[in-house]
Amino acid sequence: MQAASRRALLEARDGLHTRLDACSEAEAEKLGEELFAAVDVLLAEAVLRRHLADPAEPVADRTRLLQAVFGRALSQPTLEVLTDLVGSRWSRPRDLPHSAELLGQLALLAVAQKQGSIEDVEDELFRVGRLIDREPQLRLLLADPTAPASHRVELLRSVLSGRVDPVTERLLARAVVSPQGRSLDRAAEELAELAAASRERSVARVGTAVALTDEQLQRLADTLSRIYRRAISLQVELRPELIGGLVVRVGDEVIDGSIAAQIAAARQRLPH
Repeated sequence: MQAASRRALLEARDGLHTRLDACSEAEAEKLGEELFAAVDVLLAEAVLRRHLADPAEPVADRTRLLQAVFGRALSQPTLEVLTDLVGSRWSRPRDLPHSAELLGQLALLAVAQKQGSIEDVEDELFRVGRLIDREPQLRLLLADPTAPASHRVELLRSVLSGRVDPVTERLLARAVVSPQGRSLDRAAEELAELAAASRERSVARVGTAVALTDEQLQRLADTLSRIYRRAISLQVELRPELIGGLVVRVGDEVIDGSIAAQIAAARQRLPH
């Protein structure tokens, strides 16, 4: 996003968090679902999207158009969130529905926070993303634009088999229906990062050749938190090809302490 859209999204997120703090679980869930419904309309109706995001049109006119289209279909809290979005300045019209989609995701994550399951949801999103990444045929089927959306969602739910939190399943099902150019494994990764951010944590992706004990995981999280001076959430993936040691990625930074990397480095130093 360009600067104007980034500012608009940040302001909308602040307003959303204030509303979510006062919401019940049911109200937060309804807010998220209604935002998704509005996004579907905005993505399908280019003319409507353009008028609602046009900075040349007075805010009052954009707000009246919003009320005329959605006033009877959506609850007041959802209309207030959309009114905040419509009243902002956007760099591109498509940034408006993309931002509303993100706010819908945050609303559903707030449900998990209120239920005390946000940490589980974050972990499940990461693990489902890794599963789909390892299964290219499944990834293709879930992203197949020629298959009805309902069939793709049914396939996803058959894979999950009720083994994840309802919030996790709903977020992933939404990502299947509205991928916006991303594969589901990438969408799941972004959702996991969003869940971590909602807990005011950064994500460290850890590759390890062997399973780590709870004590080792806690020690690693504490060490990374000291290094980066912020709370760190670990997302751990078993990678036997590393032979031993760890590979840790935080943002764009990679710490490769694996035995495989050490062997590769030693080979490069050998005389040819």
